[in-house]
Amino acid sequence: MKSGSSAAALAVVLTVMSPLLAADEHQLELAPVTYDPVYAGEMTRLAQLDNGVVVQGADVTTPDGYTSGFRLTAGYSPYGLPQLDIGAEFTYRASDEVPLSTGDRHLLINTTAFGGSLVAGVRMGGLGLYAKTGYADWDGDPLSRSEDPGLDTTGTSRIQGFGARFEFSRMSGRLEFEEIDAPSLAHLNLLTASVHIPF
Repeated sequence: MKSGSSAAALAVVLTVMSPLLAADEHQLELAPVTYDPVYAGEMTRLAQLDNGVVVQGADVTTPDGYTSGFRLTAGYSPYGLPQLDIGAEFTYRASDEVPLSTGDRHLLINTTAFGGSLVAGVRMGGLGLYAKTGYADWDGDPLSRSEDPGLDTTGTSRIQGFGARFEFSRMSGRLEFEEIDAPSLAHLNLLTASVHIPF
């Protein structure tokens, strides 16, 4: 009799506890947030790591056609803070025959720049705001016989920028300003805007 009543009590306890146990198991299996970081824009997703880090990349070209290269970002939304994105960005940009004015002189210059930045963004519903800061190591090659002594041809310069991304229904847009604090790299200071409507 006792064994039957204890078996019945055990069955009742298991019946009552099974939803709680299932809920605990479900909580243990939660995956990290897999949204694209707000600062990544319309990039190609290259990898999604088990810890929630999203790696994306894209080719970079400037509208004037002088510059080409690529941009690689790694972003992460901390567990428990899905509105916050943090990450890092690496860029390579090569520019050919960029017209540059120094004082009363005009010349052409080729430049190569490697940049690295830390990026942080905040999501507010369909709007995301972000900022970046970092450094670029660059090298310039003036295409003239006599080099201007007042022209920097190599150095390390500060990168800074900020931007916004919005999503509304099926439409998304992006606005970004980025500058490198070096007169020889003024052609890389860009204000870009885009709107994407997938169909």
